[in-house]
This record gives sequence, C-alpha cells and structure tokens, in this order.
Amino acid sequence: MGMTIGEKIIARAAKVPEVKAGEIHTVELDRLMSNDGTTHLTIDMYHNDLKHPKIADKDKLVFIIDHNIPAENPKTAEAHRKMRNFAREHDIAFYEGKGVCHQIMVEDYVCPGELIMGADSHTCTYGALGAFGTGIGCTDFLYGMVTGTSWVMVPETIRFELTGKLREGVYARDLILSIIGMVGANGCNYKIMEFAGEGAHNLSINERLVLCNLAVEAGAKTGIVEPDEKVVEYVESRGRKAENLFVSDEDARFEKVYHINLDEIEPVVARPHLIDDVVPVEEAGDVKIDEAFLGSCNNGRIDELRLAAEILKGKKVHEDVRFLIAPASNEVYMQALDEGLIDIFMEAGAMVMNSNCSVCWGSCQGVIGEGEVLISTGTRNFKGRAGHPDSYVYLGSAATVTASAIAGKIVKR
Repeated sequence: MGMTIGEKIIARAAKVPEVKAGEIHTVELDRLMSNDGTTHLTIDMYHNDLKHPKIADKDKLVFIIDHNIPAENPKTAEAHRKMRNFAREHDIAFYEGKGVCHQIMVEDYVCPGELIMGADSHTCTYGALGAFGTGIGCTDFLYGMVTGTSWVMVPETIRFELTGKLREGVYARDLILSIIGMVGANGCNYKIMEFAGEGAHNLSINERLVLCNLAVEAGAKTGIVEPDEKVVEYVESRGRKAENLFVSDEDARFEKVYHINLDEIEPVVARPHLIDDVVPVEEAGDVKIDEAFLGSCNNGRIDELRLAAEILKGKKVHEDVRFLIAPASNEVYMQALDEGLIDIFMEAGAMVMNSNCSVCWGSCQGVIGEGEVLISTGTRNFKGRAGHPDSYVYLGSAATVTASAIAGKIVKR
C-alpha cells in the first residue's frame, strides 16, 4: 500500500520506511515556532517545572511577537519582555514588529517535506509549500523545545481533487470557505486535507497559503497542497533548498475524495457565528457594517492589498465604516509602499496598521462593540472573536471586504 503526502512527511520525520493511519510515531521536528500568545507560559514552565532545563537545538526555534504588538497593557509588556530576554539568553531567532508569525515563517523558513510544529492553530498554513505544519499547545511546545521531538498519531487523509480555474472575481478565500461550508467545521477532524489535481496546480503560492491556512477551521490536523515547480521557484527565490517534494502514491489510501470544479465556485461569506454557515454574498441580506478588516495570516499579502487598492482607487470608504488594513509582514508593507498602494488606502479614508494580527485577534486593534458588525478577512467568526460577545463577524474575500467598506453594507465586488 502506497502513502499519501502527509504520511511520507511523517515517515521521513520518524525515520521509518512507511507509516499508516492510526499508528503513533515519535518524530524529529524540523522547526518549532511560538508567538506571544503563549510563549511566556512555556518559558515559565521551562524555569519552574524542569529539573535540568536545556534546549535541544536553538537553531530550530523561532519566537515571534505578532498578536499584541505594540503592547496594549503592562501585562502584555511583561510577556513580551520575558520573550525578548529568553530569546537573547539562548540565541533564539526572534522577531518583533516584523509581521504575522505564519507569514514570517513562510518568507524565511518553511521548506517542502518538513514537519513543523507551532504554538498557534494556523501553523497548517505551511502546507502551501508542501510541508506538514500543525498547531500545538505550550506544554507540547516545551517538550519539543527540550527534546527536539514530539509524537504524532498518523491522521487519515481526505483528498480534494481540484479541477479548472477560479473565475474572475472569485478568489481562493471563496474556495476554502466554500469547502468548509460543504464539509462542515468538524468535517475533517484530525484529518489531513490534501489538495491536488490540475486545479491545485493552477493556484499561486499565495492562493495555496489561503487554502491551507483555514484547514484547521474544518477541524483538520493540517492542509497540504501537492508541491510542484511553483513551490520550487518560490523556495529557491528565498534562498532555501526545495527538496523532499512528496506526492501521494497512486495506490495511496484516502478516507474520502472530493471532486471540486473551481469554475463553479462563487463569491461567498461566512455568517456569524459559525465559519461553516457559508452562503453566496447575495444571500447574506441587507447587512450594514460598522467595520471592515483586510489582513491576517490568511489574507494580508501583497495580492490582497493590490486587489483592495484596485477597488478603492478614486473612491472613498463609507462615512459610517472604519476600514482597517494590516499588511501580513513588513516585507509586504514595504512592497505596498513601493507600489503606491498605501497612498490609495490613505486617500480613500482607510486606516493602515502595523504588520500584526490586528483585528483578527480581537484584542488590541479595531475591537468592535456591542451590536456592531464587522466584515473581515480574518480566520474566525465565533461569538466575541473580534470584541464584544454581542457583536457580529462576517468572513469574506479581500474583494468583498473592500467593496463592502465602500458601500457601507455587505456586497460583492
């Protein structure tokens, strides 16, 4: 019996010839990432709960402050200070104010075939480059940090065979929300979502990042797009080697196979308070909005910023709407500056934030109040995600968010 992409990555990390779904293996980790959400807790456990604390390989660790940056209160400031000091003491790669953790990892670290664990649920983003990225808690991160290993129960794989191309005005964001709407928020619990076929290869690296990033919102352990020459080109352009481009064997076993024609995907939104309550934009109803957000690890890259600028140019944000834009990294921000996109945003009345998790995190920027409505390119829309528990979050593409910011209500481009 052959193996799937995910199974091959686990087998490589476990140093065994093959693995099967349901087996439990000890794996050597290629890299570990942690952000300011929980790193301070890991550090506390390292100092207080270990008899002989040590770090297995500091070169495999990356610490990133991105969730609450700059610090909004003394408690956060102390957590940040703890991260800085620990990273400095142990010579750990450290990023502060440079962008969202997953964007930085993709820009600077991720390679095909790697097994990477991150203390953030959207670590599954790395599957866009043919890697196995998965989220863990701070206790598991501590174990990985001091041993260089972890354990994995090999997940079943669900294959999404994609054909065709997305039509004009339809985006990868619409595709993944449509898939989640189809399978449900629990439809891929502890599964690998494997995206393959002609349609997958038609997607750009940015579109693949969008796809894999939200795999966890269907309950998946990770999402992986079958790697190809686009992955090789991207990784090598960043000064890294593109090795271990695994593809599933012809006789690999899949728990289920979905066939999706990209030509049939249409602009959609996910309605409050469930990410799988997905409908065409026109069916959302006459929904007035108070705030719009463009950014996050899912949708804050240069492609989305260019699209937003194209829609906004020569127009104004609606007088009743706050439109916040947060580039996913400083590299993206600088590129947007060079291309004149920031000028367009400012002239239209949008607010451009520093590169961070921003409104998606619902903690330090653009928090919405009771009864307010937000349309967002963020990752989640559960009750209270972006502020008050009695507020409402709709999720849509960058095009839908920008068009809605201009119209003052939810509309498609």
